[in-house]
Amino acid sequence: MTDTPAATADTWTVAGRTFTSRLIVGTGKYKDFEQNAAAVEASGAEIVTVAVRRVNISDPKAPMLTDFIDPKKITYLPNTAGCFTADDAIRTLRLAREAGGWDLVKLEVLGEARTLYPDMRETLKACEVLAKEGFAPMVYCVDDPIAAKQLEEAGAVAIMPLGAPIGSGLGIQNKVTVRLIVEGANVPVLVDAGVGTASDAAVAMELGCDGVLMNTAIAEAKDPLRMARAMKLSVQAGRDAYLAGRMATRRYADPSSPLAGLI
Repeated sequence: MTDTPAATADTWTVAGRTFTSRLIVGTGKYKDFEQNAAAVEASGAEIVTVAVRRVNISDPKAPMLTDFIDPKKITYLPNTAGCFTADDAIRTLRLAREAGGWDLVKLEVLGEARTLYPDMRETLKACEVLAKEGFAPMVYCVDDPIAAKQLEEAGAVAIMPLGAPIGSGLGIQNKVTVRLIVEGANVPVLVDAGVGTASDAAVAMELGCDGVLMNTAIAEAKDPLRMARAMKLSVQAGRDAYLAGRMATRRYADPSSPLAGLI
């Protein structure tokens, strides 16, 4: 079966860059760079997130992710994982721009180590500074429509509400608020964090999100490559379901075949 022309043309754009895959994958928790690269290929992802504070991006004498995932073919999205203040996040992304020339970045400023929930006051502060310095920040945030709009006004080029706590695999806990964020946003919305399995990714897409970001769900699966393929298919299926327009829900049965005129 071949893709329809409509499906082939279904791209999304962030900060002037257009992508076909709506799945973004991380580069942490894999057993090695080889497995990570194979998972990226299986997922069909065109963007990978890279924790600037944890991954070697500048020392050519040490193993480098760029030796396995080609930055000329895959877009690198440096992130501020592990930062707990706006100042740390800003400093980290300035380093990333110096090292690799990256300006499309993922901003996350965490509030505490236990839940890894974002500190929205520090996140908003960092977003404003980064946007003024010419960065294009895609921003991890709480699933709050008001906070999402404030980030957009501060210069965020994409809003990335959590589905559930980072690495929890709990799936999307608040579908209503994610949907409200999607309806109110003028920039792409991508669920970031909490996805555990393929059905979670499909739900995110069925809500109208532009994409899904995940790391642990693939990296900690018993078979990461098979899970990467599953995520690719589920994102595509969820997107198609959203575009198709689902049937209305009803309280009672509605027969597929009419009951009138039965023999």
